[in-house]
Amino acid sequence: MAKAFASQGDMTEKTITFDEIGEGLWAFTAEGDPNSGVIIGDDSVMIVEAQATPRLAEKVIEKVRTVTDKPITHLVLTHYHAVRVLGASAYGTDQIIMSDTARGMVAERGQEDWDSEFQRFPRLFEGHESIPGLTWPTTTFSDSMTVYLGSRRVDIKHLGRAHTAGDAVIHVPDQNVMFTGDIVEYHSACYCGDGYFGDWGGTLDAIKAYDVDAIAPGRGDALVGSEMVNKAIESTRDFVDSTYRPAARVAARGGSLKEAWDAVRAECDPKFSDYAIYEHCLPFNVARAHDEARGIAHPRIWTDKRDIEMWEALQG
Repeated sequence: MAKAFASQGDMTEKTITFDEIGEGLWAFTAEGDPNSGVIIGDDSVMIVEAQATPRLAEKVIEKVRTVTDKPITHLVLTHYHAVRVLGASAYGTDQIIMSDTARGMVAERGQEDWDSEFQRFPRLFEGHESIPGLTWPTTTFSDSMTVYLGSRRVDIKHLGRAHTAGDAVIHVPDQNVMFTGDIVEYHSACYCGDGYFGDWGGTLDAIKAYDVDAIAPGRGDALVGSEMVNKAIESTRDFVDSTYRPAARVAARGGSLKEAWDAVRAECDPKFSDYAIYEHCLPFNVARAHDEARGIAHPRIWTDKRDIEMWEALQG
């Protein structure tokens, strides 16, 4: 390869924050690294997103133990990506919840995704030797399900395709707070390499219709208050649209992946180049946008080999 992926050289440790975004609801964030969420019920705790390794999951557990000693009984995974799910064993929960579609994607491409993500972004796999294997859910749902943590109701829903085909959001009605996974980001690039550009905006509309008071996004700071929530939703929409439009114009005239790359950079660099993981996400985003615009409806499976072939094509 002409040069490494941007993320392969990213070894800078991020500062963790742990913010209460509603009564008994917490967002674990780390300057654009994958976020996790915490929902404290009457007698137990639900975690949203596991982190990439058991060692990194322990950092979430450490923060949980500063606010409650209740047992962690449920883990919800918003989608199948390795950086979200492979730390699951650290929590020792009886219930691991995914959508039906997300489980299907673990079966279809979970190992390939793990191998690909590990070589793309090694820092996010600290303690990778402790991962026992692929993470499988104990419980799945098609459109929605409800979990009661004592009297606290937690609604888990698939509102539409966006970041992946099987994205879930978690809504806590008593505080009107939502955990969105990577459907919504804040001052962090969206990873669209397994996404659905044509559906993403409609899924954002479905989230916006809840008019929530706070969101824990997939990456970036916790979003508290309607102004910050709406700003993040609309900046996410702008990022997705600004990636797809120029790639689609290139594809419509039969242009190459490299031409799509140049066109997307011309539109996105001025607006988003300071976003976390922007350079990491961009090649995969352009490849998927170019594919979708050429009629490839479902994201192709990423592998180590495909990553390298794509990067070499973009480097000319």
